[in-house]
Amino acid sequence: VPYNSGEALGVAERVMSFIEGEARRASSDLADERGSFPEFSGSIWDEMGFGGMRNATLTTIAPTGSLSIIAGTSSGIEPLFAVSFTRNILGRKFTENNPLFERIARGRLKRDTFEMIISKGTLHGVSGVPGKIRRLFVTAHEIDPVFHVKMQAAFQRHVDNAVSKTVNLPPDASIRDAERVFRAAYELGCKGITIYRYGSKMNEVLRFPEYAGSCRDMSCPN
Repeated sequence: VPYNSGEALGVAERVMSFIEGEARRASSDLADERGSFPEFSGSIWDEMGFGGMRNATLTTIAPTGSLSIIAGTSSGIEPLFAVSFTRNILGRKFTENNPLFERIARGRLKRDTFEMIISKGTLHGVSGVPGKIRRLFVTAHEIDPVFHVKMQAAFQRHVDNAVSKTVNLPPDASIRDAERVFRAAYELGCKGITIYRYGSKMNEVLRFPEYAGSCRDMSCPN
């Protein structure tokens, strides 16, 4: 399912709605065993008709950068930062390629096409890539900033506390782009919002491959 699609927003809603329902059921069952939290009476849960609730709040989506590395999973609800990138940790550099992209692309793309993508970190501007693969492996800078917010809002609708997500912007992002993100976050009911413009710090945790230079040339997404 391409990240920047209506179908993906639907998946997000279904997944988080399920988690929300199970969390509420579990907390209600715990309240039957151990009692509700002290201020349950008059709370939103009381007004919603719950007979009891052990927890005042149940869900959040926390920052998962380090945890996702340890677990070998994708990072929270983020799109791919890049299909290949350099991770800087305590002064050491580690090059990482997306394993799913490698598995799918190796048998379907020509060797020089595959190597070009790995050297750039993105499929953007590389010819000879089937549309289905190009859509599936869209990276953060290629996604409209407001769509990043739409994805966050889809999860936020089924989360009690805030949702951690970063709207990664390309280096040529403008003040207008930032304004669009903040306005969308407010209008869509997000409880918080984070933006980061690539290249705004000298030392960044995630960088496009060294081969791509400073990302001021045409090898980076725009």
